[in-house]
Amino acid sequence: MFALHKPTEIPDSELIAGALQGSEAAFGSLVERYQDRVFRLLGRYCRDAVECEDLAQDVFLKVFRKLHTFQGDSAFFTWLYRIAVNAATDHLSRASHRRLKLVEDDASLDVGGDQDEQSPSAPLMTAELAAVTREIVASLPEKFRTILILREFEDLSYTEIAAVLQVQLGTVESRLFRARQRFKEALEREHPELIPGRGSAALARGGKR
Repeated sequence: MFALHKPTEIPDSELIAGALQGSEAAFGSLVERYQDRVFRLLGRYCRDAVECEDLAQDVFLKVFRKLHTFQGDSAFFTWLYRIAVNAATDHLSRASHRRLKLVEDDASLDVGGDQDEQSPSAPLMTAELAAVTREIVASLPEKFRTILILREFEDLSYTEIAAVLQVQLGTVESRLFRARQRFKEALEREHPELIPGRGSAALARGGKR
């Protein structure tokens, strides 16, 4: 029998080269490949779907205009994330009169253990913790908020975060440590009732690199 092979995905580098040569199809393929990730990332900063769509369009317009500056010394998606993060923080800065609301999946909070899952109050605890998480992360300084988003919700590695933020690996480590400490201190100060559960301080704990 003959083995079935999946179609080989065109590398980003080839799509970028094609886009730089004027191929709309190549650039369209790049947008299609990353639009969901960009929209999800922007959704961490803004809960309004229309605003997220506008921001996403702005991000890809900037990517189109700046694509010739991409040097290829890092992964394309980290370069793209850098543009998206800058666009999101600039947008929030311009709209500073509105309160930032961070969105995350409740499941990512890993609230409680088997006992909590069996308890009728578990869904309420999960919803409460999700709301508290949004509130605390929203109140953090931008550099701490962004690094938590990239690490805890986007699951980027330390190396990828360093590329996105254009900082040294040591800076990522120290900034993430301080961000988790800030989160933990705020949780203990403002919502001590949520501390006992092992999942209640998910952002405050370390993780694999």
